[in-house]
Amino acid sequence: MSSNLMDFIFIIGPSGVGKTTLAKRLFKHYKSVYIEQDMIPEFRTLYGVTEMTGELEEKTCWVGIVALMKSFHSLGYKNVIGLDFNDLRTRDIPEVFMGYNFITIKLICSDYNQNLSQMLNRGEGGLIDVGLLEEETPKINGRELLINEFCIDVKGKAPEEVEQDVIKLIDEAHIMVEYTYVKPDKELFYSWVWGDGLRTK
Repeated sequence: MSSNLMDFIFIIGPSGVGKTTLAKRLFKHYKSVYIEQDMIPEFRTLYGVTEMTGELEEKTCWVGIVALMKSFHSLGYKNVIGLDFNDLRTRDIPEVFMGYNFITIKLICSDYNQNLSQMLNRGEGGLIDVGLLEEETPKINGRELLINEFCIDVKGKAPEEVEQDVIKLIDEAHIMVEYTYVKPDKELFYSWVWGDGLRTK
């Protein structure tokens, strides 16, 4: 088991790049907990009357994930893994989790065809949206890293190799707990919410 315990481990990256596969492997390795967006309970409306917009749905999912992760941490859990939230929320992590020992793992695949193939052959339950992949990949892959964010390229790697690379990174990473953070412009990020103007396809 890794000797460098984190409070939180975030996994981000384009669709189909292997985030859930990595999360399940890290969950098994650290014997902790991982929380995906689809684990948030079903919800329909506020007070039974308010129309559910994309913005409200996304905010509800994000606030739910944050609350769950911090609740587990308050009980003493370490290496609490969170993933599958809207990419735009990546820029909120250093703000919301300031003061904690956290790391963000950005998975990318510099071979787009490999990433596309992984998406198309991901099996039941996984989102298959080629247009989304085409739009989000250059933004996610190309932007500068945030505080405590580290990049792993999965090109040509088996899931076992990715897992070992990430565990080694977690062991050796220099993590900042105290820092000054200026939130980057939202245009640098991708969002699945139509109403915020970042998704065009």
